[in-house]
Amino acid sequence: MQADVFHLAYPIKDKEDTRLFYRDILGCSVGREAKNWIDFNFFGHQLSFHIRPDAFTGPSVTNDVDGKKVPVRHFGAVLDWQDWHVLRDRLVEFNIEFVIKPYIRFKGETGEQATMFFLDPSGNALEFKSFKDRSQIFAP
Repeated sequence: MQADVFHLAYPIKDKEDTRLFYRDILGCSVGREAKNWIDFNFFGHQLSFHIRPDAFTGPSVTNDVDGKKVPVRHFGAVLDWQDWHVLRDRLVEFNIEFVIKPYIRFKGETGEQATMFFLDPSGNALEFKSFKDRSQIFAP
């Protein structure tokens, strides 16, 4: 069984800050919304945000990967190689602060990928990546 579109729901602090970030910086179109939630077309997938500022209490948990502190709770998208570079350049233009700056993992090896981490206005961590050879996304 395979799904065509995934649905993901995450908490946010402020709906209008979220709208501006996902629509104007990431280029996601806005879907349905109500007073306490908003949906986006997140690179072909349904991303729903619910206003829950209380969900942001407590420390952020990280895991060491490649000597970097990767936020354990994160989401994102796998983009085409060129699209990843365009997004990286767009984020730099908007002065987005990276949690983990864009870099290439496994260079010259199976699973070579570009990756970067940054936060949305609520502090949700996002990772965008791209595989040099897309057929290696699930390679062991």
